[in-house]
Amino acid sequence: MLFTEKLREEAAPIFEAIYNHPFVRGLANGKLEKEQLVHYVKQDFEYLNTFVRIYGVAISKCETREEMALFNEQISFVLHSEIHPHNNLCRAAGVSYDELQGYSLAPTAHHYTRHMLDAAHTGTLGEIIAALLPCPWTYLEIGQRLMQEVNPSEDHPFYDWITFYGQESMEPVTNQLRSILDEWARTAPEKELKRIRDYFILSCQLEYGFWDMAYRVEEWPVALQKEKRI
Repeated sequence: MLFTEKLREEAAPIFEAIYNHPFVRGLANGKLEKEQLVHYVKQDFEYLNTFVRIYGVAISKCETREEMALFNEQISFVLHSEIHPHNNLCRAAGVSYDELQGYSLAPTAHHYTRHMLDAAHTGTLGEIIAALLPCPWTYLEIGQRLMQEVNPSEDHPFYDWITFYGQESMEPVTNQLRSILDEWARTAPEKELKRIRDYFILSCQLEYGFWDMAYRVEEWPVALQKEKRI
């Protein structure tokens, strides 16, 4: 069994919990509240900005041009392609995408981004990939399963979101990252393999937490000056 197959097997309960989370169920049945959609987009916009920064750090730790090209391509994908599912959620919420940019991170999103930044600035390339991999991998499986379960028509409120993630948009990067990590694991020492496993599992847990944060419209426990509400 490949190293990433072992990681996926261990994380199976988390993957299943994510798919059954009420926010993902809301994507399936087309029923989510405006404030939930707005909170998700605000947080995911800032989360993906962090993702781009981490890809940049990953490039500095690559040894081959093929690896550099992969992370460079993913920077472009985040900046220019992942706006499409965001725009779908904004249309469903009746707000413009531009209105939802520049907000501060909620506690769970803050934790998740700092966890990944820790991997980027203190870890090896293998550890960085382990922290990044659950995001495309869980979205790929959500999209594929929703395509099979819902098979949405174009009048489904979240047709663009489901088809974007369900029709192979995340499959190439998931497979490429898995391949690099499997090769890395062949020669990595046991202590590093444990760190890689820990980064991966925590990112999986925080993927679940991100959906839950959006569903609950999570905010910091002590309110200061309120940001404008959409």
